[in-house]
Amino acid sequence: MTDWNPAQYLRYGSERLRPALDLMSRIQVESPEIVYDLGCGTGTITGILKERWPDAKVTGVDSSASMLELTQDVETGVYWQHSDLNHWQPESAADVVYSNAALHWLDDHEQLFPRLMEAVKPGGVLAVQMPENFGAPSHTSIADTVREGAWAERLAPFQREHPVAEPAFYYDLVSQMSSSVDMWETTYMHILEGEDPVVEWTKATMLRPLFDNLNDEEEKAFLKSYTEKVAKAYPHSADGKTVLPFKRLFIVAVK
Repeated sequence: MTDWNPAQYLRYGSERLRPALDLMSRIQVESPEIVYDLGCGTGTITGILKERWPDAKVTGVDSSASMLELTQDVETGVYWQHSDLNHWQPESAADVVYSNAALHWLDDHEQLFPRLMEAVKPGGVLAVQMPENFGAPSHTSIADTVREGAWAERLAPFQREHPVAEPAFYYDLVSQMSSSVDMWETTYMHILEGEDPVVEWTKATMLRPLFDNLNDEEEKAFLKSYTEKVAKAYPHSADGKTVLPFKRLFIVAVK
């Protein structure tokens, strides 16, 4: 899979920022020494974590070199680590392990979440936010478009139709290693501008690994079919804007 496109991802940066801040606001740790931001991307949130806890050693971890190249504009004093999150291990136990909109890209959550809890000190926090919008037309239309084309067999391994399980699954995983668990779901109503804003949103995320495996003509055909489906599911409002409901799952586990 090719690297992330930071410009495309940041096109809706403010909409993607809000759930990250909502997650951070529920972390009740006064003076952490070690903080990790897993899947830090361009480091915007990592910098905010450093502003909240200026005396902590804050490290942003990401597998994308393109994203990490943009961290140079972030608050100084932050450490950066280019690492595959599938195999990431902390240098030392953390007071806060924070991850916003990243872990749904990883498989085997049954092993992943206990491993992340093991990386947290007693009294520390694992704080995670993951999209839970995979049953919405923005995402089911991707699967429909994959199945209807000559590319179906080729693209099937790169689809992520159900990467996030039910909340109870995660509660069972982390509660066994936690003194307390706070979980909630929020549906954000993103008001997007542009001709096909939902398509532009998914082009930065779920469409990316699929397009990596299509030639230029196939990509155009795929995008045309997908855009037609999405336009019916998310029509423009009277003012020309588009409302995108987006559901997210939040987990804050205190060890």
